Amino acid sequence: MSLRLRLALLFAAATAVVIAAGAAVFLWQLRAAQIAALDAGLRARADAVVAQVSAGGPPSLPAQGGQQGQNQGEFPTAEAESQVLAPQGTVLYSSAGSGQLPLVTGEWLRRAAGGTVTFSTSIEGESVRVLAFPGRDSSRPVIVAAGASTAVADAAQSRARAVIVAAGPAAVAVAGLGAWLLAGATLRPVTRMRRRLADITEHNPAARLAVPAGRDEIAALAVTMNALLDRLQLALERQRDFVADASHELLTPLTALRAELELASRPGRSRAALATAVTAAAGDTDRLIHLAEDLLLLARAQDGANFLRPAEVDLPVLLSAAARTFAGQARVRDVTLEVRAGPALTVTADRDRLRQAIDNLLSNAIRHSPAGGTVNLAAARTRQGGQDLVIIEVCDEGPGFPPGFLPHVFERFSRADAGRGRAEGGTGLGLAIVDFIARAHGGRAAAVNRPGGGAQVSVEIPDRG
Repeated sequence: MSLRLRLALLFAAATAVVIAAGAAVFLWQLRAAQIAALDAGLRARADAVVAQVSAGGPPSLPAQGGQQGQNQGEFPTAEAESQVLAPQGTVLYSSAGSGQLPLVTGEWLRRAAGGTVTFSTSIEGESVRVLAFPGRDSSRPVIVAAGASTAVADAAQSRARAVIVAAGPAAVAVAGLGAWLLAGATLRPVTRMRRRLADITEHNPAARLAVPAGRDEIAALAVTMNALLDRLQLALERQRDFVADASHELLTPLTALRAELELASRPGRSRAALATAVTAAAGDTDRLIHLAEDLLLLARAQDGANFLRPAEVDLPVLLSAAARTFAGQARVRDVTLEVRAGPALTVTADRDRLRQAIDNLLSNAIRHSPAGGTVNLAAARTRQGGQDLVIIEVCDEGPGFPPGFLPHVFERFSRADAGRGRAEGGTGLGLAIVDFIARAHGGRAAAVNRPGGGAQVSVEIPDRG
């Protein structure tokens, strides 16, 4: 069922409920007003009889005898009737003449003796409204009663109900049709936007929705959808760049590996040449494996996969092990490694991933440090913004990051020097992996240039231990 049809049916149903409730209230108020008018007329007529009784009684009061018992006779419908009754129910006086049945009998007669009562009853098949109250003539207590037919009021009620029954369904139908037309006009821009969205594909990601004039919800929806399309286009461009960069990164070692294997397969190669070719091929294979692992890690992190195995990590031990691993590379480049970490400094984290982040930072720092420089690896606990943090920092004395490159330090395949060879500059994934590992632990990575020269990269991890 379409939204337009649901809105029309809902509006029609609501209109039907409102009309039914309004009709019920109207009929009740109409009935109450008619009964109040009848009661007021009966009170005036009964008061006139009381005045006559107090003045000496109606002419027929002493002589009239009444009937008591079952309803017989005929009720005068043309006008109201008034009676004076004895406490036992005998009609002492009737404005319609003798032979009339008492207006008040039984339980109502007993109640009228104690105070004013009003009620509706049926006499000879006709609905009658009766008012009765106690009175007294010169010598005895009496019951004064007045009655009037409700035929006029009943007829008015019937006519009102007939009008409501006849006009109600028509009003509901008109309301439903109006809601259908109004919903169609309101949803027409949404239909246009839906069709426009259906036409947008990956081949024209720059296409956008036309924003309707005005500041209503439809215009706000169009603005929001355009913002979503902007984000999707950016994600698509990043995905394409990622695929292109990954293909380019994989192409270089694959090409080198193929060349080495082709050279090794040529006849007449010496054993030493074959060994050199195999060694070079093994190096390219290791680079391919490392690059594939980095790409897999980024893909898993981007998909939100939970790849962490947190445990308590002794940071001084972890930092010392990382420094020993890179000690040989540091000696070759004449770089000094210094490790600073307080005793008993632990953090709950994935040991392997944290070590991977530290290794990436040390590799970058040593590669960019000048001969005779120093690389500092430090860890400390601090408190920022009401949260306990463990901060791991790697500082070098190299040229630092170019100022325009700092906002893009942690982007995939980003390099400070785009013209530098990959053997020297890496794949551009190291710092991106550091950033992913930090965010996976609920922290963040930061990079700045030191005032005295060199770069400083830090990993902040919440200390939940």
